[in-house]
Amino acid sequence: MANEAHGILSDWLKRMQRHERVRQALAFVLLVVLLGIAGHYVYEVLPRTYSLKITGGDILSNRHYLAGALGDEVLADGVRLDVLPTEGSQQALAQVSQGKLDFALIQGGLELPFANVSHVANVAPELLHFLVRPDIKDISGMRGTRINLGSKKGGTRVIANQLLEFSGMRDGVDYVETNLGTEDLLALRKDRIPDVIVITSFAPSNVADYIVKQYGYSLLEIPFPSALALRQGWVADTKVLAYMYSVQPPVPPRDVRTVGVNLQLVANTHVDPRAVFKVLEGLYSPGLQMHLKMKFDEDKILESSSYPLSSGTRMFMDRKNPFLSQATLKKVEALFGLILSVASTLIVVFKWLKGAPPEPVKPETDDAFFVILIERVLAVDSVLDDRPSGSLAHEELGALQKELSDIKAAAMRRLTANGLLANANLVPQLFSALADSRARLEFLRGKT
Repeated sequence: MANEAHGILSDWLKRMQRHERVRQALAFVLLVVLLGIAGHYVYEVLPRTYSLKITGGDILSNRHYLAGALGDEVLADGVRLDVLPTEGSQQALAQVSQGKLDFALIQGGLELPFANVSHVANVAPELLHFLVRPDIKDISGMRGTRINLGSKKGGTRVIANQLLEFSGMRDGVDYVETNLGTEDLLALRKDRIPDVIVITSFAPSNVADYIVKQYGYSLLEIPFPSALALRQGWVADTKVLAYMYSVQPPVPPRDVRTVGVNLQLVANTHVDPRAVFKVLEGLYSPGLQMHLKMKFDEDKILESSSYPLSSGTRMFMDRKNPFLSQATLKKVEALFGLILSVASTLIVVFKWLKGAPPEPVKPETDDAFFVILIERVLAVDSVLDDRPSGSLAHEELGALQKELSDIKAAAMRRLTANGLLANANLVPQLFSALADSRARLEFLRGKT
């Protein structure tokens, strides 16, 4: 059955091959396909520019400033980042998920189930600042006060609520929560400012600096970040250095412990991985870190990741892998095998498209050509025989030497062109005569 099917297919292909129009149509289709594949790969290697949107949250926050500095850093690499403000990490995640934003700087510890969000990088820990009236000395002193936790769409509120609950404080019972944004907060009269203001920021924080200097607030120590870290993976044990916000009076008067929350860069899953790669190059560039006077540790790029890893992040991490790794060699081997298979298939197809081969013609032999070459060698020998030893000038010897080289070259070209010989002894005879003649010439050259 298989032999019959093969015979039917072979007959059909032969009939098709006799029709020139069919062959031309198939050749055109094949050419279009090959051009399409080539165009795709050319498109992949062409340089690109990207116009993307990023948020750092509140317009007065350090994150917003970081996003702007990052945009300046990657602009030369063909990436334009428009920095848009949002009310907080929750709103930022929602807009990234909806595709309204491409990137967002958010704080860790939220673990909110937003779709279409991928983890790009863990940037650095931000510090949780509890700014309090001077009479509040510890966490218990916050009972019965108004605590501003920021926007309900922000991440600071989520983190601060967990910390307050860990401290045994309940909203509406032990404190009253307010949710003023930074701009609204700073626009209030001094007597309307909440007793406690919670912000998340790098240190020093511009907002914290303003509140301390303008309203006389101090910085409250959080004594249990290590204990909280055992319960929450996003918590880091950090501290704010003494005199960070004021010298007279000192704020804080000594190094105080507080909760560190990892700042993360996330992206919409549909953002081109090459754009993510360029943004990461800018994030970890020396230029940005010198501009911000901060160090971002690339080795911690995956810490606190609560979303699937971005393909661009994988590309960025793989750039340091050795090119000739075992996995790479296997891929190259598989690719080489694929190229050979495709090339063999194309050769067969092109031969088929050329049409049926002509009837074979009995090839002519090259015996006469090699006989002529042998006669040319004999002519050189005749010149050497007719002239007395030592009577040949140096120029004549050089001309005879060149003649022998031309004869050898002509023979080699004909042999490499698959010349056919009826008398297989002609080639050995020719090269033997060439060797004898060369030896005689060398001997005479030595005597002149």
